Amino acid sequence: MHRSGPLSSKAADEVDRTAAAAMGKQRPSQSQQVSREVCSGGGPECQQGSKIQLSRVMRPDDANIKGNIHGGIILKMIEEAGGIVGTRHCNTLNGDRCWVALVRVEKTEFLFPVFIGEVVHVSAEITYTSKHSLEVQVKVVAENILTGTKKLANKAALWYVPCSLQNADKILEVPPITYANAEREEEGRKRYEAQKIERHETKARLEEAMPPPPNPERHTVGFSQSSLIHLVGPSDCTIDDYVYGGVTMKLMDEVAGIVSARHCNTNIVTASVDAINFHRKIRKGCVVTVTGRLTFVSNKSMEIEVLVDAASLVNEEKGRYRAVSAFFTFISLDKDNKPLPVPPLKIEGEDEQRRFEEGKARYLQNKAKRLADKERQQ
Repeated sequence: MHRSGPLSSKAADEVDRTAAAAMGKQRPSQSQQVSREVCSGGGPECQQGSKIQLSRVMRPDDANIKGNIHGGIILKMIEEAGGIVGTRHCNTLNGDRCWVALVRVEKTEFLFPVFIGEVVHVSAEITYTSKHSLEVQVKVVAENILTGTKKLANKAALWYVPCSLQNADKILEVPPITYANAEREEEGRKRYEAQKIERHETKARLEEAMPPPPNPERHTVGFSQSSLIHLVGPSDCTIDDYVYGGVTMKLMDEVAGIVSARHCNTNIVTASVDAINFHRKIRKGCVVTVTGRLTFVSNKSMEIEVLVDAASLVNEEKGRYRAVSAFFTFISLDKDNKPLPVPPLKIEGEDEQRRFEEGKARYLQNKAKRLADKERQQ
């Protein structure tokens, strides 16, 4: 699910650079010492080292009834690329073998819609490493192979930590990368410190999702609140039997889409996702409950808080715990894919009013940032 909008000259340049990399026209710098391998058997194109690219055609089962590819599908592909490049990098040293666990996805904007039949190229690169974590930046380019046109559909930054295969609770050290210059390293360090603070702040304000009241009035929080229950199976998990972050994000996008569709009863698409925080790992055999509720509604957008709780199906004494949390923003579209006004949200109670005011503050902050970014690009 995506939102369309004008592509700036800066974004267009990024498309050109990403597309060139996808076609092998850009050579890696000597400091990266990256070698290329092409996977056989029609699989994705791969690149060893600190970069990787995955590509595949979008199919009808990836899309909604209007032909727009679900935002959850794009998020899942982003995490797959990040997980591969991160795990490869963290296993370049002798010692414990590991897999990387996703702990955070920074705010993600869906810049352009992606449609059935287009080829999506997901390019991931490690851009910063601390002692126990690494940042992977990802670009998603959609290509129409009939016309040859390409568009930058999405950008994201993900944070991972390497977990030992012998003991999933043991966090291993991350091999350092070589930076182009000291400024790049310092910028990465600042991003690392900022996300670390925000993850701690998010944990402090987590709260329970209350069940909706019986027979709620239309356009209230309770009317559109929705939950999805999913049993975690082998196909959802890594080789160490923990859920892929992309699987969880796809479920979250589905629930947020149901909430927004119930509120406005129209075609809806994902516009953006605020930072997604992964608080605890989810193991195979757990039952996850994904709950979404409206927190704020503007003229043409809806903010949905999505909470993921997990509990073991066989070990009830371990109890239920909060695994993931995030805010999704959706917009309503008419039959021509033009934004529609969103029905106002009817607030009931002090808690809903507080969450509405907090959502409004996030909305105004994000709007100011977009305007500032637009002015810098002009």
